[in-house]
Amino acid sequence: MGWYFYLIGALVLVAAIALIIVVILQEGNSKGVGVVSGGADSFFSKNKARSVDSLLRRFTKFFAIGFFVLVLAINVISYFVATGAIK
Repeated sequence: MGWYFYLIGALVLVAAIALIIVVILQEGNSKGVGVVSGGADSFFSKNKARSVDSLLRRFTKFFAIGFFVLVLAINVISYFVATGAIK
């Protein structure tokens, strides 16, 4: 097992934790719940939530693609190590 497994494994771990945090920080899409709980949204709070939410959505896409690429890289490298092409 080479050093590259440890490096990519650490990157996968960081990407997974970052992806979990970004998804947890996002707000739900429940419409009308503020009316039931008594909280009325103003125009400014809606725009602020949209800008932060759009930033979190972008980060979610970035971390998900990075996570996918890293896991794919680990599988490809382990295949080549198993067949003996990389030592």
